[in-house]
Amino acid sequence: MTDELGEQVASVAVLAEPARWQLYRYVAASPEPVSREQAAAALDMALHSAKFHLDRLADEGLLEVEYRRLTGRTGPGAGRPSKLYRRADRQVSIALPGRRYDLAGDLLAAAVERSMRDGRPVRDAVAEVAREAGVELAADRGTASGDLELVLDVLTGLDYEPRLDAGQVCLANCPFDRLAKEHTELVCGMNLSLLTGVVDGLRITTLRPRLDPEPGYCCVKLAGSPPETSRTATGEFSSSTSARSSSRGRPPETC
Repeated sequence: MTDELGEQVASVAVLAEPARWQLYRYVAASPEPVSREQAAAALDMALHSAKFHLDRLADEGLLEVEYRRLTGRTGPGAGRPSKLYRRADRQVSIALPGRRYDLAGDLLAAAVERSMRDGRPVRDAVAEVAREAGVELAADRGTASGDLELVLDVLTGLDYEPRLDAGQVCLANCPFDRLAKEHTELVCGMNLSLLTGVVDGLRITTLRPRLDPEPGYCCVKLAGSPPETSRTATGEFSSSTSARSSSRGRPPETC
C-alpha cells in the first residue's frame, strides 16, 4: 500500500464515526466557515464533543481551519477570534481493488484530440498516446536493464497487482476493469500499449507485454518473448488472438 493510499484509507476511517460524519457533512454544506458553537447547536451535540471531532477532521486534512472574529469588531476589547472550520479542497478517493479511470480518461481524451488534429484513426492515436504515457510513467523510476524488481514496483504503483508465475508476470488486477468489459478491444489495446511503454521506458529487454486474457487477470501478461498473440503496431487484435478467444467460447472480458 502506498503512503498516499494509506493516508486516504485513514481519512475515510475517520469518517466512519457517525458524529464525525454528521459534522463533516454540515461543514461541507455550509457556504461560510463554521464555528464549533454553530456546529454543536445545529446538530444538538455537546460542545466538547463537537470540538473534539472537528479538530480530528482538521488533523486528517478533511477540514481547514481559520481564525476570525465573528462580531466584526477589531482592536482591544473585541474578544478572541473564533476557530472556524471549512471543507478542505483535498480530494479523497478510495477504490478497492485499485482503479485508474482518471488515467484512462486522460489517455482517451488525448488520443481523440490527436486523432482530430492529425486525421488519424482513433485506435492508432490511442496506441500511440498510451505508449508515450507508459514511457513517461517509467521515466522517473530508473533505467536498469533487466531489473525485474523495478518492473514489479512500477506495476504495483499503477495498481496492476503483479504476480510472478512460471517465468512471466501476471497481473491480478485491471485498473480499467469496467471500461475493459464494456469496450474490450479499445481498452485492452490501450492497456497493452501503456505497458509496452512502461517496459520500453525502463529499458527492460527480458520481458515483453502481450495479450493473453484469462479469467481473474488483466488481459496483458509480461513474458520473456513476444508470441504470435501480441497486437500489431496499430493496436489491432491478431488472428491468433481471436482464434484463441473463440476456442474459449468468449472474447476477452477483462483487461
